[in-house]
Parts: sequence; structure tokens; C-alpha cells
Amino acid sequence: MATKTLLTGEDLLRMPDDGKRYELVKGELVEMAPPGEVHGVYASRINRLLGTFVEENDLGTVGIESGFYLERDPDTVRGPDVWFICKERLDPDTEIEGYCEIVPDLAVEVISPNDTYTEVAEKVEEYLQAGVQQVWVVDPKRRTVTLYPGANTLKEGDLLAGGDLLPGFAVPVSRLFQRKKK
Repeated sequence: MATKTLLTGEDLLRMPDDGKRYELVKGELVEMAPPGEVHGVYASRINRLLGTFVEENDLGTVGIESGFYLERDPDTVRGPDVWFICKERLDPDTEIEGYCEIVPDLAVEVISPNDTYTEVAEKVEEYLQAGVQQVWVVDPKRRTVTLYPGANTLKEGDLLAGGDLLPGFAVPVSRLFQRKKK
């Protein structure tokens, strides 16, 4: 029986750009469907709200869809839709080329229509096992945000707060799901 060749994060980085998006899970390549408009709108809004707050309060760095090593040998590289790393964990004089070895403090995943809840739950578990402090799962269809660890689900009318990780950050969940009227 032939054994499957596992890829590394370095292999993934060297792959020619074929216009597709990939993640690496335990050395196996996983093709990611391109996100739709709804996904992009909500991820962008969260990135803007978090990014503005973090920058104004000098708390660290916020980004989108960057690859992070969650596990090595075999490698798992995931790209959260939005992420935050506290400034204390980053060297201000170093720009990281390639995938980041420092896991984010916060990972945000916006559920897309092609995502299964099982896949999302597996991804959340990978983040938490890798040391991510908080994971926010944004569900546009249900108009909820579920916070991990703890699986605390917030709905419209609730306040999404950053807690100890992002002290002072608070936004109504309904604001995340606002759509401009035509």
C-alpha cells in the first residue's frame, strides 16, 4: 500500500498560484471555495471595527486571511477570516515572510454557505488546541456570533465584547449584520 506524501507549510508557500485558495490540514491540501459577497461584507466589517479599535488603543495587529501554523509535523496552516495578535507577542521590527509561527490571540471565522458546521467545529478546535485564546464564529444565516471557548452564542440585541483580550471593545451584534437599504 502506497503512503500519501504529506506537504509542509513551506511546500504550500512554494506552490504556483493557480487562482485557488488552499489551507493545509495535517499535511494534506484542502481547497477552499472562494467566499461569497455576504462573507466578504461581514469579514470586512469585523476587520474594520476591530482594526480601528486596536489601532486607536495600540493593542497589536489585526489582519485578514493570513496563514498561521497551528501544528507542525504534519503541518496545519489555517487562514482565519480576521485575526488579532497582541502587541506584546510581536516584534515591532520584524515583518514575517511566509506563514506566521505565532498563533493569533483571536481568530474570527465567518461561515459561508458551503461550510458545514462539522468543518467549522473542527477548525475551532484546531485553533483552541494551537493556543488561540478566543475564536468568534460569525453565522450570517442565523445572525449570531458564537464565542469560544465556552460556545456562548450571541444574537442580535446582545453586545459582542472583547473581554480581557480586547478591553473596551464592544459592538452590538446587530451592527455586524446591518445591510444598507437600497
